[in-house]
Amino acid sequence: MKFARRIIATGAAAAACAVALLAAATSSHDSASGTPVTVADGRPGYVVEDFNYPGADRIKEEKGITLKRGDGHITLADCSSSAGLMEVWSRKNEKVCFRTTGTSGHLTLEIPSVFAVKGSADHAADVSLTAPDNTPQEVKVAKGNWTPVGESADPQGRAFVLVEIRTGK
Repeated sequence: MKFARRIIATGAAAAACAVALLAAATSSHDSASGTPVTVADGRPGYVVEDFNYPGADRIKEEKGITLKRGDGHITLADCSSSAGLMEVWSRKNEKVCFRTTGTSGHLTLEIPSVFAVKGSADHAADVSLTAPDNTPQEVKVAKGNWTPVGESADPQGRAFVLVEIRTGK
């Protein structure tokens, strides 16, 4: 009799697990569009990192800067949160700060009218800017040093948009 109860209990537990897995597989949704995702053979889907900056829409609305994609080693920071942050100075946004971590990092973004960048205490950086006529400007920023960029480094004094930051030790 005990053996029969064990078989029934085990069968019921297996059936409950199968129902839960089936429900999870059929209710999967694409987070971007909210539409169901078809998963081959009823197996769970895979998580794929798209490297889009989390909360970018809110940041654009609040601060007027566009943070696009990165590897997570260059992140927006409160300028008063700690010393040694990378500082980006802009005519439209004043000071914007970034925390740099790891041995290297990259971030694509848009900050208009940038005129100076101060390197973080721990990382040198290469910054890429673009003028309205698509003229590129590539500038090396040393650790902890102020570097003129954009209109400050352009003989014509054009306004430049900061479009990429790359760091390394």
